[in-house]
Amino acid sequence: MDKIIGTNLGNWLVLEKWMQPFIFKGTGAEDETWLNRNVPQEKLWPMMKEHRDTYVTEEDFQNIASHGLNTVRIPVPYFIFGDREPYSGCIEYLDKAFDWAGKYGLKVLVDLHTAPGGQNSYDNGGIEGVCKWSQQPDEVEFVLTVLERLAMRYRDREELFGIEVLNEPISFSVYMSAPSRKKAADKAEAKGSRHVSSRFLKKFYVQAYGRLRKILPEEKVIVFHDGFRLGMWKDFFVKHHMKNVMIDTHIYIQAMEDVTHIHSFWAYRAFIAYQQHLLKKAQKYTPVFVGEWCVCNELADKKKGHEVIRDEYEDYRKKWYRKAAVLQLNAWKDTAGFFYWNYQLYRDKEVPMYATRLDSWDLCRCWKKGWMPVRTDRFMEKL
Repeated sequence: MDKIIGTNLGNWLVLEKWMQPFIFKGTGAEDETWLNRNVPQEKLWPMMKEHRDTYVTEEDFQNIASHGLNTVRIPVPYFIFGDREPYSGCIEYLDKAFDWAGKYGLKVLVDLHTAPGGQNSYDNGGIEGVCKWSQQPDEVEFVLTVLERLAMRYRDREELFGIEVLNEPISFSVYMSAPSRKKAADKAEAKGSRHVSSRFLKKFYVQAYGRLRKILPEEKVIVFHDGFRLGMWKDFFVKHHMKNVMIDTHIYIQAMEDVTHIHSFWAYRAFIAYQQHLLKKAQKYTPVFVGEWCVCNELADKKKGHEVIRDEYEDYRKKWYRKAAVLQLNAWKDTAGFFYWNYQLYRDKEVPMYATRLDSWDLCRCWKKGWMPVRTDRFMEKL
């Protein structure tokens, strides 16, 4: 396959409140686990069906292909098969995604995005403030069986690019600096939470590879998230004789800003240059792609000096978002590829978002506003 030029279809089968808070309104829930705990099935399940029926449709796959992308990364929950109460399964929507991908010439990376008990304490892991999955052998085994069932179901589909074993199992340093680890709705449930150790993660990845490779044809890729420790892996996958594997790493300018509190383009250049260096080192052994990134940055939304009229402000935003896009696309060109986070936030592209800067996370709005090249494939060919 050519270089990955893709987008994520987040907030479809795995909900994240910040991206589209409408379903969460009035529930008191901050994550999908508590949404299901707080809202009775007879009320929530019809809402979930409507969301899944309408948030991503065949039209979106056609739109993605028309912009020169070739792959979609689809986050899925551990309860995708509908066998974990009180959650409603959603495997039929992934089936539809494969059909639509085939129709429009796209590949699919199935990304297991959540784990029971939480693998990172983030809401994107299903439950905020809780990170205990790796300490529960039965739940570790359950995740492995979910991966096996996904592999069995799609192994013969031409559209299958590969399966990503688990999204963002958190490292010690990232866990200790994550505000989310202190936001558990039930403090007793969160007791004992800690990071996913490197020792455990290496063992789990070896197990997952062994079980998936027995099922998947050799041409299908098995993907491992770097666990926020890209430099750790080196020749690990080579030493374990793993064939056709890739590493997924996530790089956000905003994450750098949250740590350094520096909002200037020289800092962005330095940060991305350092990430390029890490990517180059890692790729000596194993292909790496940037599975999540976006143009969001504080500089584009902070106009220094006097107030300006709206048109001038929009020109200012376009300038800095576009510069952030070019900076990063130029860095990603020497990797196995990339996936933008996210294809969309609000389904209705005309509705203003609850916070202005959120539109930079929405690829459809970035295309519309000229912040991202509308034909990313042709743009990449010129770099």
